[in-house]
Amino acid sequence: MTRLVAGLALAGGHGRLLLVLGLVAGVLLPGLAQAMKPWLQELVAFLLFLAALRVGPGRAAGSLRGALPTLGLTLAYQLVLPLGAAGIAAAAGLAATPGAIAIVLMLAASPISGSPNLAILSGADPAPAFRLLIVGTALLPLTVIPVFQAMPSLGGGGEVLIAAGRLLGVIALAAAAAFLLRRTLLRDPGATGLRALDGASAITMAVVVVGLMSAVGPALRSMPGTLLGWLALATAANFGAQIGAAALLRKAGAGPALPALAIVAGNRNIALFLVALPAATTDPILMFIGCYQIPMYLTPLLLSRAYRRMADR
Repeated sequence: MTRLVAGLALAGGHGRLLLVLGLVAGVLLPGLAQAMKPWLQELVAFLLFLAALRVGPGRAAGSLRGALPTLGLTLAYQLVLPLGAAGIAAAAGLAATPGAIAIVLMLAASPISGSPNLAILSGADPAPAFRLLIVGTALLPLTVIPVFQAMPSLGGGGEVLIAAGRLLGVIALAAAAAFLLRRTLLRDPGATGLRALDGASAITMAVVVVGLMSAVGPALRSMPGTLLGWLALATAANFGAQIGAAALLRKAGAGPALPALAIVAGNRNIALFLVALPAATTDPILMFIGCYQIPMYLTPLLLSRAYRRMADR
């Protein structure tokens, strides 16, 4: 057991490298990527469990006491931003294009389940991201309705409510199991224990991204030009949302919470819509969803230093 903890702690110190290796494996090993796809739901649930275990019930309860600012930020992320994007797309006559649909769906989605893990790998406090994950997922059935009304090409969105409810149930079960473990067998994990949890999160995220990249490897060989176009759009959307949010959060005096809050702005659970919308809507944007994983998993490597400087200021 001691060797396992030490090995996981070592992995935690190289978490960013593990994410990059996961991206590379997902592109270069399409057979492995296809084999991982059936296990994605279980792996995502395990990521939620690890995030809740890392945060702990005490910090989670403390962070939820600031629910009003979290509510406001959630509404800004999941309602104001996608409605603004939908309005711009409609004014430009692009509302029915795959690119516009992809951007609006991305902004309308709740935070990715691994957002607290990304915060950890960026050297930030995961509690604000965990708080936004809970509130954002809980509010998704409400915030998504006006967005779908603003984009008629998306359909009615009734299945989104079911998918959001299912995800909220998974979060609740994972958090309950993790908090019970922290209250009983893992009351004080210590610095080494926390690093081991960080390592377990990094390894799990690296495995998850292999499955999420299953469509990217074949596209790189068959249609590289199209893939690069989608990658450029996904990177601009992800990093643009993060950097814009970070600049506004710094002016608002977010302080140490800034990195986690900014990470959530650009890293959204757009894959949720794959199980909630008809294939006719999601098939044209599958390439975007695959490419979107690349800036997501590069966030700790490329933006963590800038986030720390902004938080310190």
